[in-house]
Formats: sequence, C-alpha cells, structure tokens
Amino acid sequence: MKTNLKYRSSSRAFTLVEVLAALMLIAIVIPAVEQGITVAQRAGDESRHRTEAAGLAQSEMATILTSSSWQTGNQSGDFSPDWPGYTWASQVQSWAGDTVGAGLSEIDLTVSWSSGARQSHIVLSSLAYTRNTATAAAGSSSSSSSLP
Repeated sequence: MKTNLKYRSSSRAFTLVEVLAALMLIAIVIPAVEQGITVAQRAGDESRHRTEAAGLAQSEMATILTSSSWQTGNQSGDFSPDWPGYTWASQVQSWAGDTVGAGLSEIDLTVSWSSGARQSHIVLSSLAYTRNTATAAAGSSSSSSSLP
C-alpha cells in the first residue's frame, strides 16, 4: 500500500509575519479604545453629578422661597444622609436690575460636590421680594382686588 504524502498547496494558514502584524495592530488599537472608554465614563459621571445637583438645587431653592428663610440672609447646609457629598450655600443681595425700587432680592444658590480631586459646582438664581402681609390680607378679603 502506497501512501500519498503530497504537500497541499491549497492549505491555508497564517504566516508569522501576518500574526505579528495583527498583534502590532491590536497593540496600537486597544490602548486608544481604552482611553475612549475612560473619557466617556468621566463625561457620564460629570453629567450625572450635574443632573443630580440641578435637581437638588431646585428642591432647596423651593424650600428657601416657600419658607421665606431667604429673608434671614446667607445660609448653607448639606443634603446628608440622602445625598452625601453635595453641599449648598445661598447668598442674598439686592437685585441690581431693580430700577423701580420694588425691593427685589437676588438669591444665588450654589450646590457643590467633589469628584475625585476636582471640585465642581452649579449656581441657581432666583428673584424674590418681601410681600407686605397687611396688603396681602386686605387683598384676600376683598373680592374686587387681586393679590399682589
């Protein structure tokens, strides 16, 4: 019995040069992809922090305005234990755009947080005025006038 040990020229295999070229390409591409993933993750974290801080700022501003605590001046606090790492501070000053003397005050509420070694913050501003309670009481008892 005769065995045929012919070399098959049609067999496919990778040469050493092709394998080395593929490895070199992978060595170049993988760090670039990892860098892109890291940048995208940081951007996502920053966006999440800003969104959370904006919601916290709106909530705290509503509390300050409805309780009229802004009339006592500057305040500060934090959102613990529900939102650790976020702090707030409010500053109250006369509004520079009040040209008619309506007594408008500007309230600037700053919410701050740290992410890593970087400190970030957002500022939410609102205008408020002190309502004259005697006028408001008189206006609410009269059916023909509106509340100020």
